[in-house]
Amino acid sequence: MAETKRYELTPEGRQRLIDELAFREGEKHDEIVERIKEARSFGDLSENSEYDAAKEEQSQNESRINEIRQILATAVTVEAGHSLTVSIGATVELKDEKGKTSTFTIVGTTETNSLEHKISNESPVGSALMGHEKGDVVEVVAPSGKARKYTITAITR
Repeated sequence: MAETKRYELTPEGRQRLIDELAFREGEKHDEIVERIKEARSFGDLSENSEYDAAKEEQSQNESRINEIRQILATAVTVEAGHSLTVSIGATVELKDEKGKTSTFTIVGTTETNSLEHKISNESPVGSALMGHEKGDVVEVVAPSGKARKYTITAITR
């Protein structure tokens, strides 16, 4: 039997999934059903590309609904702790050996978004930072094997 993946979500991440699920089960579902109905009215389904596209979109939507339901059913909501150690929900400011500063928010794997500087607690940087405090020097080993050192200059919630 396959082991169920354990997801960790911030309260905001859980709410985003709940909102997406409501959209996909409601408005998105109704829109797809309407497109299928319209495509059926065009007649012969064997050569009806609109019908095929709508059915494919319906399948993808249902897959995502099932994925979200699975995540929500097994996810643990992690409240940001009040201690000053790095944990899920913490925003961490780092300084590398060259003095360059970077800021990341540590989130669960399903909330990762590089454009918003949200990194997973399971990523190389995220996992190396977990449990550390301001002032700690943390060594991060990249998938390439190259190690870099960072100093934690600030932790906020």
